[in-house]
Amino acid sequence: MSPDSSKYDVVIVGSGLGGLVTAVTLAKEGMRVCVLEKNNQFGGNLQTFARHKKLFDTGVHYIGGLGKGQNLYQYFSYLGIMQQLDVERMPTVFDRITFGDQEAVFPIAQGYSAFVDYLLPYFPKERKALQQYVEDLDYVCHAFPLYYVEDGDGYKTEVLHRSVKAYFADLTADEKLRAVLVGNNFLYAGEDDKTPFYVHALALNSYLLGAYRCPRGGSQISKALIKELRRLGGVAFKREEVRSVTMEAGKIAQVGTSSGKQFVADLFVMNIDPKRALKLVGREYFRKPFFDRVQQLPVTTSACSVHVVLKPNSIPYEASNLYYHDSIASVWGAARYSLEDWPSMFMLSMTADPQNPGYADTLTLLSYMHFEEVAPWGDTHNTVVKPGSRGEEYSCFKADRAHLLLEKATKFIPGLGEATMHVHVSTPLSYRDYIGMHEGNLYGHVKDVEDPLKTFISPKTKVENLFLTGHGIYMHGILGVTVGAIATCAEIVGKPTLLEKIKAAQDND
Repeated sequence: MSPDSSKYDVVIVGSGLGGLVTAVTLAKEGMRVCVLEKNNQFGGNLQTFARHKKLFDTGVHYIGGLGKGQNLYQYFSYLGIMQQLDVERMPTVFDRITFGDQEAVFPIAQGYSAFVDYLLPYFPKERKALQQYVEDLDYVCHAFPLYYVEDGDGYKTEVLHRSVKAYFADLTADEKLRAVLVGNNFLYAGEDDKTPFYVHALALNSYLLGAYRCPRGGSQISKALIKELRRLGGVAFKREEVRSVTMEAGKIAQVGTSSGKQFVADLFVMNIDPKRALKLVGREYFRKPFFDRVQQLPVTTSACSVHVVLKPNSIPYEASNLYYHDSIASVWGAARYSLEDWPSMFMLSMTADPQNPGYADTLTLLSYMHFEEVAPWGDTHNTVVKPGSRGEEYSCFKADRAHLLLEKATKFIPGLGEATMHVHVSTPLSYRDYIGMHEGNLYGHVKDVEDPLKTFISPKTKVENLFLTGHGIYMHGILGVTVGAIATCAEIVGKPTLLEKIKAAQDND
C-alpha cells in the first residue's frame, strides 16, 4: 500500500442513490465504507441545481410508496432517513393524461379504489377492466419479493414474458382506456411490443400506493444518506473520479482517482454505468460473452428538460403532473419519435411559490430526446468540476428545442410566454456528464420481453470482490434503485438477516 493510499472494508464508486443506499446499509453492518464521487455534488439523479435563486430537480419530480408502512417508507426507515425528509403527499389526482386536440383530461388517482372511481365516469363500461388492472399491478409486483420487503425468489418467470401491448390488448378493447393507462409511460420509456408489463407495473404501482413531492428537492435524500453514513463512521469524497483499477490475483486491490490518490479495500461496489464499470476493471477479468453482451445492450433513450423560472403571481399552481401525447396512437411509441414530430409528448411539473400561495414559481417540461440529436457535440464535456463550452450552435439548438416545447405547453398554460422570466435547458449531454450513464440514458438497458434474461445483470460479478448497483442493474426510479441496492447488499451480508433488520426498523419507528 502506497503512502498516499487509504484502506477500507468497502469502497463504493459513484454516489448515486444505489451507491449511497449500499454505503449506509454496509456501514450499519459495521463495515468501514468509503464513497468516491466525481462530481461536485453527491447523489447522481438526486442532484438539484439553482438558477436565479430557484431550485430545480435533475430527476426526482415525484416519489411513490412513502406512506407509513409502504415499501419505500420501510426502506428509508431502515436507512435512518425517513424522519429527516421533508415530503408532502400529492393530491388524490397526482397525474393527468391528455391527447392531441381532445378536451378531456383523464385523472390518475392514488389509492386503488380512488384510481378506479376517478376513471369510471370517463369509461363507465370498463369497471371490470379497471379493477382487474389494479389487481394485476399488485399481483405482478408481488412476483418481485424485495419490492414489498419480502424474502424468497417469487414467481418471476410467470411475469417476464408478457409485453405492455399484449397485456392491455387482453385487458380491454377500449383503445382510449389503453392509452390512458400507459399515458405516463415516460416513467419507464415504454415501447409497446418490447417493454414487459412487469416494468410498467413496478414503475407505476408505487405511485398508486402513494405519490409524494419533495418541496426542498430530491437532493435532501442524498444529503440525509451522506449524513447517516458519516454518523456510522463512513466517509465520502467529492471530486474524486476513479480513473484506474489495480488487480492482484484476480481481485481488485485498489482504485486510483483523478487527484492521484489510491483507495484500498476488501470489497468494491461500482455504482456507475455497467458498461463503463466493466471497461474500467478490464475485459480480461470477465467472461467474453458476458462482457460483450453488456457492451452491446441497447439503452433507453434520454431526455430534454426545459426548466422555467416564472414571474411572480403569473401562473396558477397545479399540484398534479400533466402528460401530453399528440394522439392516442402515438402514446405507444413515444420513445421512438421522429424529428419532424418532436415533441410528440411532454411531461409538465410545477413547484409552488412559497411567497405567493396559489401560484407557481417554476415549471419543468420533459420530453424524450435521442442522443443522436446531440451527437455533433458528443466530444464536449461540461460540469462544475470540469467546465467546458459546447459553442454557439449548441446554444441555438437548445433554444430551438425549448421554444418548441414551450409553444406546445402554452395550450395548457395560457399566458406562459408572458410569464416566463428565464429558461434553462438540459439535454442528453447534461445527463451523460453529470449522471454518467451511457449516452445519458434515462433508465438503463432496454428490457426486452422477447429475451428478458439478456438484460439481467447480476449485482455479483465473476471478480470475487466486485459488486454492481444502480439503475442499470435492477430497476430504475427511487424505489427500484433502492431495492436494487438492497439486493446488492444481500449478496454481501445475506438476505434473510438483512430483511429482518429492515422490518424491525419500521416496527420501532
